[in-house]
Amino acid sequence: MSWIPFKIGQPKKQIVSKTVERDFEREYDKLQKLEDQTKKLHKDMKKSTEADLAMSKAAVKISADLLSNPLCEQDQAFLDSMTALDTAMRRMDSFNQEKVNQIQKTVIDPLKKYSGVFPSLNMAVKRREQALQDYKRLQSKAEKYEEKEKTGPVMVKLHQAREELRPVREDFEAKNKQLLDEMPKFYYSRIDYFQPSFEALIRAQVVYFTEMYNIFSELTDQIDQAGLTDEQRERETEAKLSELRALSIVADD
Repeated sequence: MSWIPFKIGQPKKQIVSKTVERDFEREYDKLQKLEDQTKKLHKDMKKSTEADLAMSKAAVKISADLLSNPLCEQDQAFLDSMTALDTAMRRMDSFNQEKVNQIQKTVIDPLKKYSGVFPSLNMAVKRREQALQDYKRLQSKAEKYEEKEKTGPVMVKLHQAREELRPVREDFEAKNKQLLDEMPKFYYSRIDYFQPSFEALIRAQVVYFTEMYNIFSELTDQIDQAGLTDEQRERETEAKLSELRALSIVADD
């Protein structure tokens, strides 16, 4: 949202105090920043869930590719390990999908609905600004007749200008009061609106990572029969790699 006042001739009488205008601009600026932050958070949450799904889908594909490796037909131990891995990855993907669905319902959708309120607010501010410009224009018109010699025709036109000004002034004052009353309420209502969503986000993450701990603990028990440490496995891998490098078909010329 952006607020660009119209530029017209200013009446001599100050029809909106600097304090009121400053209060209005302050409250409106807070809502503009809130809109930007809400849109950014909505976009980031969508990216996050999309990345989560892509990660678990990729993990499932990798485990499926490993399971179809010809080595599985030759080595029962390798087949058992890859079967356990594939089962774990599919369970992870299932829980991840549940987490994403929950976040979609409790966080992303509410963010989208909240963002949908701002266009109406922006329109209300534009209507207030238009009413202010009409007020200034008619006030300036009335002042011109007030400055002229008080002849009969001038007094008639002055009366007409004041009658035309009165409903416009009342319309602006009503719009201005409503926005000044409701903009702070809208801003501070964000806490009550978003708190349940963020609590649901935390719960969804806690449930997911608790399940991941259980899944990978079970997987570790299934495939880590030798009970080797990471350092021992690294040394074992290096030893196997050295044996491969010693083969004549991979030796340097």
